[in-house]
Amino acid sequence: KVVCYFGSWSVYRPGQGKFDISYIDPFLCTHLVYTFVGLDSNNNVKVLDAWQDLPDNWGKDAFGRFNALRKINPEVKTMIAIGGWNEGSTKYSQMASSAASREQFAKNVVEFVKKYNFDGFDLDWEYPAQRGGAPEDVENYIELLKVLKKELSKENLILSAAVAAAEVSASKSFNVREMSKHLDIINIMAYDLHGAWENVVGLNAPLRAHPDEPEDVQKLAVEACAQYWIDQGGDKDKIVLGMPLYGRAFQLKEPSETYVGAEARGPGAAGPYTRERGMIGYNEICEAHKKGGWQVVFDEDRRVPYTYKGDQWIGYDNV
Repeated sequence: KVVCYFGSWSVYRPGQGKFDISYIDPFLCTHLVYTFVGLDSNNNVKVLDAWQDLPDNWGKDAFGRFNALRKINPEVKTMIAIGGWNEGSTKYSQMASSAASREQFAKNVVEFVKKYNFDGFDLDWEYPAQRGGAPEDVENYIELLKVLKKELSKENLILSAAVAAAEVSASKSFNVREMSKHLDIINIMAYDLHGAWENVVGLNAPLRAHPDEPEDVQKLAVEACAQYWIDQGGDKDKIVLGMPLYGRAFQLKEPSETYVGAEARGPGAAGPYTRERGMIGYNEICEAHKKGGWQVVFDEDRRVPYTYKGDQWIGYDNV
């Protein structure tokens, strides 16, 4: 399985940074996931950008155009994702807290998925029992998956979830063995393992840990994340490893100190397209390198590159 997420907000990026549905090659992926829809106060799925997503009132009909990619590749499956970081956890915690609201949500999900002609549904609740959630979320999340699977299966629709990859977060939110029973696909978000929320520079998705790192830092590596999910009873046939197509950027405290773990002042400069400090697209990294002046180092232990110029430092994945 190759699951590809499309960030619908990327159509608003300026110039060369704009990424439209028409640019998607539907032969690259087995599953295409459109992000995001949200949850309203009545525990129903809500469209977050009606003008972009829907055809009504001369809208752009992104849902329709996204699903039309199946005309080019009839084998590809299209899915709609709910949640994401900005949606938070609190309202999902409240929705999952009773059997009645879970049931109502599940039925509405099926209605929504069928209405807009998707092949499945991706639950991206970030994260149960965290960020304003409740301790009961861990059990309620399983109950929610059960009812979603029951309702979606009736219509032969796919159920997947995007989940925290690292043990430090996943262990608070997920009963891995149980959730594996109810999901068709488990997308583990093995990235954002380090970033400008830390006071030292670190790699977004190091493949392996450095042998000299403390144990808690060693667990913040892609290999350790995948092993955690397998050790906890995750079904290997359902687990899909998430990879970042962007880097995490830092401003160095001392421009002469460029090693992994060097002190950072804060997030690095924003890219011209993504326009968010601390995060920079791979396309932006490639353009920066073309302009020159950047040093690239491949970290032999962690098996990923980083790049720096002046006081700017970026840890990323390359091709």
